Amino acid sequence: MSSSEFFTKENKPPDHFEKIGNDDLWSVFKIMGEFVDGYDKMMKVGPCVSVFGSARAAEDSKYYKLATQAGELLAENGFGVITGGGPGIMEAGNKGAKNAGGKSVGLGIELPHEQGLNVYVDPLYEINFKYFFVRKVMFVKYAQGFIVFPGGFGTLDELFETLTLIQTKKIQKIPIVLFGTEYWEGLSQWIEKKLVNDGYISGNDTSLFMLTDDVEVAVKFVCDFYQTRKPKPNFSF
Repeated sequence: MSSSEFFTKENKPPDHFEKIGNDDLWSVFKIMGEFVDGYDKMMKVGPCVSVFGSARAAEDSKYYKLATQAGELLAENGFGVITGGGPGIMEAGNKGAKNAGGKSVGLGIELPHEQGLNVYVDPLYEINFKYFFVRKVMFVKYAQGFIVFPGGFGTLDELFETLTLIQTKKIQKIPIVLFGTEYWEGLSQWIEKKLVNDGYISGNDTSLFMLTDDVEVAVKFVCDFYQTRKPKPNFSF
């Protein structure tokens, strides 16, 4: 049965479908506004590294402390720090950047039952988004590297989207560090045993990231990458 046969006069779509369609069209302008605001602020920040990780990491946890150190060391080497602006690892990254006098950027997202941006985000570099996909564009476009601490679905989503964009050459290669071998080693082994061995990715795709437990190694990996390259936004239209 075709759609024209199904939607007879007696069985037509309810009127609210038309209203939803109109609302969707107007939402395009909201989306455009978020892109314009994000681009306007982020292009003024300069070279940054994104620090990802769990919002649930406690302040006394080892990864919170290590993420703070990473933020400090990145700032000392001339990089701003971009996070999602929330608590946990994000707060730690922003805290480290602020401690070292660096630029501390927070890209927040409107979520139910979530607090606002953490206190270590510089008010000059805080942006709140309604749309996840707009926010993710800002992370990828303006980050010259990623240090990814243990986290949940959101952390994995951001990691794999970035890896996919590099793999498919939609963005230039940038350094990606998976911090915490006890957390990431199982995933890394699964990628080797299943994705590579079964032919779902190429063997050299595993070179798109590195694992470490050492903050200095992580930051050096990012800095060394730019010894012969000039940091710049990762894509343009």
